[in-house]
Amino acid sequence: MKSENETETTDFILLDFFPEFKHITAMVSIILLIYMAAFTGNTLLIIFIWLYSHLHTPMYFLLSQLSLMDLTLTSSIVPKMASNFFSGWRSISFLACGTQIFFSLTVAIAECILITLMCFDRYMAICDPLRYPVIINPKVCLQMIAMSWAGGALTSLGHTAFTLHFNICSPREIPHFFCEVMAVLRIVCEDISAYEKAVVITSIIVLLLPLSLILSSYVLIFLAVLRMNSPEGRNKALATCSSHLCVVGLYFGPGMCIYMRPGSAKTPRLNQGLFLFGTVLTPLLNPLAYSLRNKEVLSALKKLIGRCRSFR
Repeated sequence: MKSENETETTDFILLDFFPEFKHITAMVSIILLIYMAAFTGNTLLIIFIWLYSHLHTPMYFLLSQLSLMDLTLTSSIVPKMASNFFSGWRSISFLACGTQIFFSLTVAIAECILITLMCFDRYMAICDPLRYPVIINPKVCLQMIAMSWAGGALTSLGHTAFTLHFNICSPREIPHFFCEVMAVLRIVCEDISAYEKAVVITSIIVLLLPLSLILSSYVLIFLAVLRMNSPEGRNKALATCSSHLCVVGLYFGPGMCIYMRPGSAKTPRLNQGLFLFGTVLTPLLNPLAYSLRNKEVLSALKKLIGRCRSFR
């Protein structure tokens, strides 16, 4: 096996994960436990939605895709990070780095698009319930999902290709725990000011514009909810919408702090913490946000527990 000093010149070196932190082993172990909990929670949520007929609605179908995206995002980053830490092997090949950039960006952008479309689903369900089954039908749901994945993949492909075509300065050390676009750009030996502007423009399109649409839609949604005569319907709508707004904050908050905050490139440690939140904690909190305040999901969980007990 090659030593770390004998790696190919095209390989990258991922720098230590928070080297100044004294209890780093315990921290990585906790991250792995959170990852396993997030993996289990999202997997169970997908199983619930596919198994139980009362969850076969557009909202839950889109939610199952969001959970699938969470699984893809966190699994593309955390296992490699933990493996590098415990093995001491910090090298990552050019191809593996490009693959990690592509998948992490694809899923992150696809999630932003999907969450925006989920907001449109809630808007139609609450503000125009009579036309909702006609407009948001299974075919439209599939188109929403395809649009999310395609938009994420195409945008990511462009950024991945552009990022990796620049000349990289030796010793090719990436100041991050995974191959992330902004971290790789920090070790480029060329003037990238034009490309950095393109990253800002992409951030506005992917983060700021959808967030503006979401907040505008929720103003209309809450006005419609306040006009509801049924207290039960009002409470159900508020519970669903509050869960969705929590998820909006979990996804858009860290992304905006990383890519749209002035001087973000000068705070790599803060960026790493925000990425940890987005790739580890958010996938854990997403199923909790939708399950703890959702009677349909809790009902499915109780049915599954009942089935498990009956097999004893």
